[in-house]
Amino acid sequence: MPRHSHAFKHAVLASALALALALVAHAQDAQHAQHDHEPKDLAAVEVRATPLADTAETLATPVEVLAGSKLDEAKAGTLGETVAKLPGVQSSNFGPGVGRPIIRGLDGARVQVLSDGLGSGDVSTVSVDHAVTIEPFLANQIEVLKGPATLLYGSGAIGGAVNVVDGRIPESLPDAPLEGRAELRGGSVNDERTGMFRLDGYAGQFAFHFDALHREAGDYSIPGFAESAAHLAEEGETPDPDDAGTLGNSAVRTDSAALGVSWIGARGFLGASYSLYNTAYGIPGGDDHAHEEDDHDHGHGHGHEEGEHDDEADDHGEGDVRIVMDQRRSELRGGIDDLGPFESLRVKFANTDYTHTEFEGADIGTVFHNRGREARAELVHAPVAGWKGAFGLQASDRDFVAVGAEAFVPGSVSRDTGLFWIGQRAFGPLQLDLGLRHDRNRVDVDQSATASPDRDFKTTSLSAGLGWKVNDALHFNLGLDRAQRAPTAEELYSSGLHVATGGFEFGNAALGVETAQRIELGMHLHRGPIEAQLSAWHARYDDFVYLADTDLEVEGFPARVWRQDNARFSGIEARVDWQIAEGDSGLWTIGAFADTVRGKLTDAPGSALVEVDVPHGDHYHHEEAQVATGGNLPRIAPSRVGGELRWERDGWRASLGAVRYLEQDDVAAFEDATPGYTLVDAHVAWHIDTASGREWEVFVDGSNLSNREARPHTSFLKDVVPLPGRNLVMGVRLFF
Repeated sequence: MPRHSHAFKHAVLASALALALALVAHAQDAQHAQHDHEPKDLAAVEVRATPLADTAETLATPVEVLAGSKLDEAKAGTLGETVAKLPGVQSSNFGPGVGRPIIRGLDGARVQVLSDGLGSGDVSTVSVDHAVTIEPFLANQIEVLKGPATLLYGSGAIGGAVNVVDGRIPESLPDAPLEGRAELRGGSVNDERTGMFRLDGYAGQFAFHFDALHREAGDYSIPGFAESAAHLAEEGETPDPDDAGTLGNSAVRTDSAALGVSWIGARGFLGASYSLYNTAYGIPGGDDHAHEEDDHDHGHGHGHEEGEHDDEADDHGEGDVRIVMDQRRSELRGGIDDLGPFESLRVKFANTDYTHTEFEGADIGTVFHNRGREARAELVHAPVAGWKGAFGLQASDRDFVAVGAEAFVPGSVSRDTGLFWIGQRAFGPLQLDLGLRHDRNRVDVDQSATASPDRDFKTTSLSAGLGWKVNDALHFNLGLDRAQRAPTAEELYSSGLHVATGGFEFGNAALGVETAQRIELGMHLHRGPIEAQLSAWHARYDDFVYLADTDLEVEGFPARVWRQDNARFSGIEARVDWQIAEGDSGLWTIGAFADTVRGKLTDAPGSALVEVDVPHGDHYHHEEAQVATGGNLPRIAPSRVGGELRWERDGWRASLGAVRYLEQDDVAAFEDATPGYTLVDAHVAWHIDTASGREWEVFVDGSNLSNREARPHTSFLKDVVPLPGRNLVMGVRLFF
């Protein structure tokens, strides 16, 4: 993929100006109305992550919803980047191909990523350089559940959940026999070219869905050098002028497609779908790890032929680390209504085959295989003594194998089974929400790769929420949760070099259940032109599982150990939108938000003595190491404050906004502070309805318009991988 040029940037600017002038000349002829794909109030959109027909306003669990034009403006190449501007939500960063959501300072195995209620089936929790296999460009809406979602989704949602609703299996007949949407866009910062197409329709009682996406993007532009000034000074290096302006090995290619068919009856539906997701992306800065690994003789190509997938690797430099990922997924879903004492039954099943290969130059480093199956049943019962509610049963298993240089986690089979009930009852202006869930989690590890035993865990989670509707304009919510999480196979059995993080990781097969107790107070005000939300929360974790640094080096790499300690998290989130004027000049709205989170271990900073089994050839021997304890937790998202001015008139809408990321100096042992930065963005779109019933939308989006150097504190690669520089995206959307 060729590197973009300044000429392309100038062409984009000139084209945008010419297009804007042409559209202004015809703007008076455009007639704009509320469209079916554009929800009037996101707070009133039904949240599909819960079996009860709730909205963001009525749910006791704090929820953010993206849909319509707000989702169109937020869509990015990764799910984490798409939701990163929501209060309390940020994104991990491991180059442009990887971005997993971080909710209130928690990520990885504590945040569940869902495809319309079922797990994504990837291995993005195993390592920070593994991508989520969900394409945000194909979403109808995205729901972010902030706070423990263990009642609905089990152990892996103790920090929250992100549910992407794509409608790949129709549950009702579309509004028209044939409808759909398409989008084409191009970006300046990395020569991005993205095309998306979606089609929905029906014939008789059969409904169908088809979608497809292709994206190509080259290495992206950066302001200055890839390595930060502080990192260069620490290494005693002088920046090479030839390395300025572009982040090498940051290209991405993605293909996705799905086909779904359903039979729709008077009381229910039955449907199936098949989808594929394929992506290839570079790991910027990963060549440094690869070279170090070569120096320590961690061979390649275990169990695979040397030339496999060489067509993907030949285009990249020697030592570049690149991942080629492929996932195939089959789903079955069915539902039936009016079952006597039960209002509805919904059943879902997904079977996922996942493989990704990590290349180091032209050589195969590691191959990951994951076979996942998940089933879920939700039975909504009629009101009993004033309580409406739902029973649920969820079962899943994951068969995971890694072969090669980065196989720091042995093969394992994980099985989870959970049973839950959630219910609601109104007491005048008060609404009480209760829930209970019990899970059994079992991990069977490959005994030929480790002497550690299999593990079996039982977890129980409870939740209570009280909503007080003072009047139509003012609502208060109080939430109390007790959630539990079982440790993952990676935390229990890791043993080896983790190239992505540049360290040797040692699991702890004796880890126990992690328990979180949370309290949250929230307020929602919607009066006249003003809508405001405020929430304050505190969570206490007993036996919090975390990866701790030590003073030991193994083969030149720092050693890190998984251990448990008590931890505390607290935060505040606020958002306000104010319609300041509405008249002949259009509708003007000012919005602002702020969030902050603090995460730390309860003990005072210090050290403790631990023993680890260090590999030496085919043998292991015990070594002692000092581990850092207490103090701040690493990579906690920095505080932010942001603002936006929006304008809408006839078929036009536009916005100008900025987000200030404050300096993060509440850092853990062996972790450096991260300077603050400000990102400025703007959006312009023109929407027109045609006599044939089609709707066209032309848009120009700009991000990091001030071309600032930005390094997310949440990233393992912050010192060598900055965010992209100034980017202008032009595109067109068609709704029909």
